[in-house]
Amino acid sequence: MNIRALAAALAAAALFAAAGCGDDDSGGSSSSGGVKPPEKQQAMQQLGKGEGQVNLIAWAGYVEDGSTDPKVDWVTDFEKETGCQVNVKVGNTSDEMVTLMRTGRYDGVSASGDATLRLIAGGDVAPVNTDLIPNYADVFEGLKDKPWNSVDGVPYGVPHGRGANLLMWRTDKVKEAPDSWGVVFDPNSQYKGKVTAYDNPIYIADAALYLKATKPDLGIENPYELDDKQFQAAVDLLKQQRQIVGEYWSDYTKEQQAFTQGDSVVGTTWQVIANLLEADKVPIKTTLPKEGATGWSDTWMIAKGAKHPNCMYMWMNHIISPKANAAVAEWFGEAPSNQKACAETAAKDHCDVFHAEDEAYFDKVAYWTTPTKDCGDDRGAVCKDYSEWVQAWTEIKG
Repeated sequence: MNIRALAAALAAAALFAAAGCGDDDSGGSSSSGGVKPPEKQQAMQQLGKGEGQVNLIAWAGYVEDGSTDPKVDWVTDFEKETGCQVNVKVGNTSDEMVTLMRTGRYDGVSASGDATLRLIAGGDVAPVNTDLIPNYADVFEGLKDKPWNSVDGVPYGVPHGRGANLLMWRTDKVKEAPDSWGVVFDPNSQYKGKVTAYDNPIYIADAALYLKATKPDLGIENPYELDDKQFQAAVDLLKQQRQIVGEYWSDYTKEQQAFTQGDSVVGTTWQVIANLLEADKVPIKTTLPKEGATGWSDTWMIAKGAKHPNCMYMWMNHIISPKANAAVAEWFGEAPSNQKACAETAAKDHCDVFHAEDEAYFDKVAYWTTPTKDCGDDRGAVCKDYSEWVQAWTEIKG
């Protein structure tokens, strides 16, 4: 993590010191609890004429204009229809996205749950008037009014899609298909030096989720709400894992290259990376392990004081429209947020494959969220906040 991202993370955590995490919600994620914006904000009341451009921060694969693949383009039509030129900056991590949003140069961001609450608490984003976004009506109910995209029933964005952080392996190197995260945590792993892990403090939750299943005596209920004993157990596991990790990744192209070259043969991944590897004929497979997985439910959020608010609202409506949402979900490898998108995918079984309507599947996914001191239960404010996760991650990496 670079110095600017670290500073932003520490500053953000201070905002959360008194904020609470409520009871478990879908997939074991924390509620927004006491998290509030620093001041009352009003959502835009009327949609006006586009300002000619919109400046976005997005995960790789979320804003495609045909330059990556001529067949993959849901930006050009939007630009023609609205007159809003799309400018995009790819964010490799949630910390980077938070830092970029605080520069004031961007109108919106595709934020994951470990960034959304920081942006809301920091006053960096504004509430969203969903009446100005017609396609919002068709978003799956399971994605609306969630702890990571709303506060007190007020939406702070529109759901983009969701997915799990999967276990991936090279089938020509790992002969026995793994069904547990134990394969990446075993200190005696035969794949020592070939294991990879996600390079971000939020990865501590992956260790906590594994311990929840394998060390029930720790009493872990939510992998983002860890008291000192639980947190230390997760940190110790990751320090142990450090001895078998060949390299960490945050840039998706880095993991793609490592698996292609065989430098990594097993580890955590995103479905988009698996898709790219399969397209390049690299022999890999993925699974959602028996312990469950962490994951994401991403939200398009508009910056407070956005310079191009009308274009941003138009973009939010476009990206969750059936055709565009189907295209991005299929390209990235995730479940779409718009239920009508399922009829628009090229692969007609896409929504079945990615469990778009399967809430039981997503009950196994602990969506990224921002750790705070309040444990959300009778333990009180004794849990580790994000600043402590950042400090611990630095120690883990060495």
